[in-house]
Amino acid sequence: MDLGMVGLGRMGANMAQRLVRGGHRAVGYDPGAQARERAAQAGVDAVDSLQALVAALSAPRAVWLMVPAGQAVDDTLAQLLPLLAPGDTVIDGGNSNYKDSVRRAEQLAQAGLHYLDCGTSGGVWGLSEGYSLMIGGDADAAERLRPLLETLAPTPDRGWGRVGPNGAGHYTKMIHNGIEYGLMQAYAEGFAIMQRKAEFGLDLHQVAQIWRHGSVVRSWLLDLSADALGRNPTLEGIAPYVADSGEGRWTVAEAIDLDVAAPVITASLLERLRSREKDSYADKLLAAMRNEFGGHAVKAG
Repeated sequence: MDLGMVGLGRMGANMAQRLVRGGHRAVGYDPGAQARERAAQAGVDAVDSLQALVAALSAPRAVWLMVPAGQAVDDTLAQLLPLLAPGDTVIDGGNSNYKDSVRRAEQLAQAGLHYLDCGTSGGVWGLSEGYSLMIGGDADAAERLRPLLETLAPTPDRGWGRVGPNGAGHYTKMIHNGIEYGLMQAYAEGFAIMQRKAEFGLDLHQVAQIWRHGSVVRSWLLDLSADALGRNPTLEGIAPYVADSGEGRWTVAEAIDLDVAAPVITASLLERLRSREKDSYADKLLAAMRNEFGGHAVKAG
C-alpha cells in the first residue's frame, strides 16, 4: 500500500522510512531540497511538488500531513484540495487543535474527501520503537488504512486505534501531552530535591537506573532521564528554559471549560512559563513586599 507524506522533517521522514521498511511505498514531499534528499536516501520516493506527489499515488489516495499546526495545515490543504478526488483520504498527523480538525473534516467532506486527525506520539524514537496513534474520523476510512497504521504502530495489535469521530484523535493527543507535562514536572522536581541534598552526595544517574526496574515510578520518561543523566550528570550547557508546543495550554483551557480540576497539569504549564523569565517583575515585587511589612533584607539586582 502506498502513502503520500507531506512534510519530511525528522518525524515525517522517520514515519515514511518505517513504512518503507515495512514493505510499503512512501512518496514524500517537502519544500526543502535537503529534507527531500535525506528522505530519498532512506528509500522514500521524494518528489518536488504536491502535484507530483498526488500523481504518484494510486487511487483512492492517502496523504499524510506532518506539517506545523495552525495556518500551515490550512495552507497545505488549500493546495491539495484541487488535486485530490472524491474517496481520497487526508490524515493530519501533527499536533493540531482538535477544533481545527473538526472544521477541516467538515470542509473536506463537502468535496467528498475523508479526513482523519491522528494524534501521533513517539518522537525521534518512533522509527525503531513504533508510534502511538490516536485516530479520529470515519471508521471505514481508518479501516482502509489499517495496513499502514499497523506498520507505524509498535506492533499490529498495540499502540493504535480509532478513538472516535473527527477531532477525537487530536483531542486525545492534547490530553496525552497535558499528562506528559505533569509527569515531567514531577520527575524534575524530585531529582532537583535530591540534587540539593549535598551531604548525601547522591549519584542521580544511579538512582534513576535503580528506579527503572521494579519501582512504582518506572516509565519511558524515567528511562530517558537516566540516559540524559548518564551523559551529563550536572546538565552542564543546558539553559533552564522550557518551551511548550501549545497542547498543555489547550488542555488547561479544556479543563476550565469542562469544570474539571487539573491542578498538576496547570502548575506544570505555569512552571514552564516561569522558566522563561530572566528578570521576574513578580519576584522583585515579592521581595519588596517582604521588606515593607517585615523589614526583610532585599538583595541588590
